[in-house]
Amino acid sequence: MSFKLPLIFAFTLGISSAFADDDFDLPDDVQKAEVPANAEDITDVPVNFAPIEATTTETTSEAPAKPLPVKNKSAKDIAESYLPPIPEEKKPAQKEKAVQGKKPILKQVQDDVRGQGQDDGDKPAAFKAHQIPEDLDRPLRVGIYTGVKELYLKYQGETVHVTPHGKMVRFEADGNSTEDIAHEFNSEDGGCLAVAADKKSLGKACYPGSIMFRTTNGKLDAINSVDVEDYLRGVIPYEIGKLDSSRIEALKAQAVAARTYAYKHFNSRESMGFDVFADTKDQVYKGLESATPLTDAAVKATAGVVMTYDGEFIIAYYHSTCGGVTETLATWNRPDVPYLQSKPDKRPNGKPWCDESSYIKWERRFANKEIVKLFKANAVEAKATFSTATGKDFKKVKSIKIKDKLKSGRIMTLRVETDKGYFDVLTDRTRWLFKKAGTILPSSFFTIKKEGKEWVLTGTGFGHGVGMCQMGVRARAQAGQSYQEILSHYYQGITLEKFER
Repeated sequence: MSFKLPLIFAFTLGISSAFADDDFDLPDDVQKAEVPANAEDITDVPVNFAPIEATTTETTSEAPAKPLPVKNKSAKDIAESYLPPIPEEKKPAQKEKAVQGKKPILKQVQDDVRGQGQDDGDKPAAFKAHQIPEDLDRPLRVGIYTGVKELYLKYQGETVHVTPHGKMVRFEADGNSTEDIAHEFNSEDGGCLAVAADKKSLGKACYPGSIMFRTTNGKLDAINSVDVEDYLRGVIPYEIGKLDSSRIEALKAQAVAARTYAYKHFNSRESMGFDVFADTKDQVYKGLESATPLTDAAVKATAGVVMTYDGEFIIAYYHSTCGGVTETLATWNRPDVPYLQSKPDKRPNGKPWCDESSYIKWERRFANKEIVKLFKANAVEAKATFSTATGKDFKKVKSIKIKDKLKSGRIMTLRVETDKGYFDVLTDRTRWLFKKAGTILPSSFFTIKKEGKEWVLTGTGFGHGVGMCQMGVRARAQAGQSYQEILSHYYQGITLEKFER
């Protein structure tokens, strides 16, 4: 037959769960639920953040810079135009002052504050450059499809139908078929492989590296082994929205955060045989189908750069819109870490950096009868604690009060008085208490009051508020801040390390 399989790659193990073996993932279904109801163009979001509204990119009050002309320019050319200058002491002409065997590191952040400036008290992170640790000098393993019934592969000009068959994988092409326990396909000549859930999508699919097919519990898995830098090329376009060249530093900041997340998750799902998912459980990755010269430039200009604190990768949480102040891990009742602090995120004029977001102010209204039904339906998911044994049988809500707040102003304890006593809902889970039609509140940063027969919630922000505020990043970049300055604001006291190969 004409269809020939590549070298067999045996692979057998069991799947235990969908969660990381480590404890640094977001709690429960926080990120999966953080999908705005009006985000029509966004179908998948990574676990680390709530998606950016597609409408906000073009509605800024600040005039965007002229888009970078990309015609006839390679990603390499564009990346080099955005690389910071090499410090005098590290220039090739003065090699005797450079570390032997090392490439020049990225330029140290300058002391002067550009644009609208860096917040008082922020100090740009120092750089350290060193050889990449041996245990990280390997491809990242990405579960691009897990537990599916079928997939399609374009290989050597043929369309291959891949299905599970008992404990084997069946490959069919042009009426011929073969089976084996697992197979690994390698991209040829630096190109990429097209794998998709349907034939129509094969035309745009493009995964660099290799893809291994296997079966687990009668279902099909496809695992992409890909260089971390190429992985980021397939992540950044889905992380922070479509930006023009005036916000290249925002793309760089996102690249460093996503790279840190990837390395932090090396071996985190070892029991599943890969490192990260390609969907909302981790960071959304769809190969190179949406990569652009500008997003590629951001990856190349920050190649190898990660964030650490006391020699360990940080937990690089990020979200859409902070509303002018970030939050600590207290919003999930977790112990604080030094680099994730509650911090004002406002311009010198007092306006939030993220005020470009359509979620800078939001309102939700609930009728009396509706609020009772929602609270009864959502109490378990919101982890409500009742004051009496019969508290769950309430038929009337008498009052809803914010008992206390977190440092940022987000809710710490929401107390609901009913005809059966009261119940409390803590921190970020307050968003689930008001869940309606499958959608939770945009944030836990809100106030509540009674107007006639309605309860009115007025809030700001979108997402959990921990770590990097992506809408703030976009504005800071356009104001002239470097990615080093940006990251140093959102992740306090970090060190930027550059892995050399």
